[in-house]
Amino acid sequence: MTPHPNTSLPRDFYLRPTAEVARDLLGRYLVLERPDSPAHVARLVETEAYLGEEDLACHASRGHTKRTAPMYEEAGHAYIYFIYGMYWCLNVVTEAVGRPYAVLLRAAEAISELPAMNGPGKLCRALGLDGSSNRADLTSSELRVTEGVPLHTDRVGASPRIGVGYAGPWADRHLRFFDTASRSVSGPRRHRPG
Repeated sequence: MTPHPNTSLPRDFYLRPTAEVARDLLGRYLVLERPDSPAHVARLVETEAYLGEEDLACHASRGHTKRTAPMYEEAGHAYIYFIYGMYWCLNVVTEAVGRPYAVLLRAAEAISELPAMNGPGKLCRALGLDGSSNRADLTSSELRVTEGVPLHTDRVGASPRIGVGYAGPWADRHLRFFDTASRSVSGPRRHRPG
């Protein structure tokens, strides 16, 4: 049965291992529907998995703080943070409550009329997302992830995450996933099959 592109992904989708969720988010639709404005729709083409307190590239490696609190909460919610004094970044919380795991949404292709989204800051800027959407329930709120058209495994690439050279052995883990055919991917396309 073909997935319906407008049906929100269920909570169970996010309760699986984070790298699996990151890979399976490719091809899904990120949808923002606000009152009195047209829906914004983008197809996800690049993600990164972050694996809790032991992952030295993950915000949670410094423990439970006010900033990281959403990562410790229910899967399927947004974790949005501000970086470099100028960019908002959108993550999807995964796995069980108390396990601070998340997937960074790095890049997307516009389905509706939107500016370029080849980078996590550009993705949030194009959709008009900021901290007011932190903790949004992505299964039922105005900001949702829908079934879209899941990407065939032949089109999934995997590589180390971008900009985490400080994370020791974690910097080399292949936890970045992307659509090898998409021109909207924000970083290098050198990869091994995902």
